Amino acid sequence: MNFKKTPTIVYLCALALLISLGLWQLDRATQKKELLEQRQAGIASSEVLHLSNNTIDDSELLRYKKVIIKGRYDETHQFLIDNQINAGKVGFLVLTPFILLDGSRSVLVNRGWVPLNVNRNILPDLSLQTNPEEITGRINSFPSVGIKLSGSEIPSLTWPAVVQVVDNQVLAKILGYDLFNFQVELDKESSEGYKRDWQLSAIMLPEQHLAYAIQWFALALTLTVLFFWYSKKNNKNE
Repeated sequence: MNFKKTPTIVYLCALALLISLGLWQLDRATQKKELLEQRQAGIASSEVLHLSNNTIDDSELLRYKKVIIKGRYDETHQFLIDNQINAGKVGFLVLTPFILLDGSRSVLVNRGWVPLNVNRNILPDLSLQTNPEEITGRINSFPSVGIKLSGSEIPSLTWPAVVQVVDNQVLAKILGYDLFNFQVELDKESSEGYKRDWQLSAIMLPEQHLAYAIQWFALALTLTVLFFWYSKKNNKNE
């Protein structure tokens, strides 16, 4: 290899990387802007969706939409999402399948947060006092985790089943019926729920992505200036 060409090759590779990172941040800014607009529209909308077998199974498109569901809870098959913090205390989120009236599909209803017992082996009593035929809530994606460990989507073998990460396809196989690709957060005024303090998920604002994009492009410009200064200096020395 011609060693005189090495700095040029390194410069071009680094420049391409910096520019691609800047463009990626610009794309992320656009995506976040659209997501925030969608979120605001869902929250502000007075439209109520009646969940049925014909409802499109798209968690992002339907996120934060108000929903009414008719059917019944599957009380005997409930899930506890482990390691959920509320007001500094550790507990579970309770997910209960709700089978649509026609029996065609089901959706996991997040009934809220329950504290962890002093003895971790004693799970909370999730029995229903009544089994409502109609519930209301809002659609949201399942709780996420920073790092997904291998096997964390596999629930325990007894009921209620404890699981670290929700994978609706895995849970559907265990239940033996189809599940929508999202959860419904039970309305605060609805019965048969636990502590419910539903929050909007925190996301990086579009302005932050734009700031990162400017930084990457600024680094690319700085690199270009330094490269041409270095090349000019080398040419003089020769």
